[in-house]
Amino acid sequence: MKIIIAPDKFKGSLSSQEVCNAVEKGILKVDSSVEIKKIPIADGGEGSLKVLQNNLNFEKIIVATEDPLFRPITTYYGLSGNVAFIEVALASGLQLLNKEERNPMFTSTFGTGKIILDAIKKGAKEIFLFVGGTATTDAGIGIASAFGVEFIDGNNNKLKPIGKNLEKIKTINTENAIDIKNVQLKIFTDVTNKLTGKQGAAYFYALQKGATADDVKHLENGLKNYSNLIEKTFGIKVSKVKGSGAGGGIIASLLFMGNVKIENGIHSILNILNFDYYLMQSDLVITGEGLLDNQTLKGKTIKGIVERCKQFKKPVAIICGDVKLRKKELNKLNAVSVISVKTKNLSHNQAMNNAYNLLIERATELFKIIRKTIPFNE
Repeated sequence: MKIIIAPDKFKGSLSSQEVCNAVEKGILKVDSSVEIKKIPIADGGEGSLKVLQNNLNFEKIIVATEDPLFRPITTYYGLSGNVAFIEVALASGLQLLNKEERNPMFTSTFGTGKIILDAIKKGAKEIFLFVGGTATTDAGIGIASAFGVEFIDGNNNKLKPIGKNLEKIKTINTENAIDIKNVQLKIFTDVTNKLTGKQGAAYFYALQKGATADDVKHLENGLKNYSNLIEKTFGIKVSKVKGSGAGGGIIASLLFMGNVKIENGIHSILNILNFDYYLMQSDLVITGEGLLDNQTLKGKTIKGIVERCKQFKKPVAIICGDVKLRKKELNKLNAVSVISVKTKNLSHNQAMNNAYNLLIERATELFKIIRKTIPFNE
């Protein structure tokens, strides 16, 4: 029997590689003859570069930049010829801040802008930008500021590029900005949310980044103000663009700055990893992620892998940290079995703190169920 183990990370507890290793151990406890191919997955958000590094064979470029609160940090991006691979979360990610520091009213993507600029100075003509896991809702004004775009208020004062100031912008000054129109920007994202509205960057995501309910209202007003200003200044209807709410809305600024193409994060990464080649040779795929919820159904790792398995008529099983979907919603994933680390007898903290060992146990349980459900040829 040949099995692919292809999970995303369990956010806050295990990397995708660690999930692979734990699930493998659980399976081999039941049957040591199983052939296993481990393919750690990321959906275009945080962790994408680490997952893709071996397949992309890029040079790791160390760069000095700034975190979401403008503090100096050192991180990296990938460079292969004239193609750069940049993960937004490495400079603008939520994981860079303590819980008390998180609030998208005061954070910025300025550090990501500095990384993009460094790549262009080193000759990059095509940039793969992996979006997700940001601490920001600044609509990309931080990135734009790094390129010399100035955001001016009603008193002709230059504004700091943070979420709070989106409401105050009256003028977008690109007079002294660096021209990047000749650079192809490929944006990889796992979400389709638009910039504004109840499913937009503020209302749908800002609370989990540390915003209060009142902050969310201000951020939404700011995003609307900025969107209207972009349309008035550049003729681009940002709010209509599918996926423009990703990464705190960074696509909004990139649309008027450069040549942008929005790609589906998980399917693009599966292509880069040559997933279909391994899938055709397999009998089963086991995938998973930390939380199985409504976001899963909107295009994250599990949904992408389920769609590939359906295409190639391969059975898929799911193992996750926790499940927040009803049975009707789970049925949409068409999995042979779904099992979670967290159970009724375990608290969230217990599940998180002992995730690796618990995952081995759950994988053993899952594989025993699968062997009874699917008549594999031994």
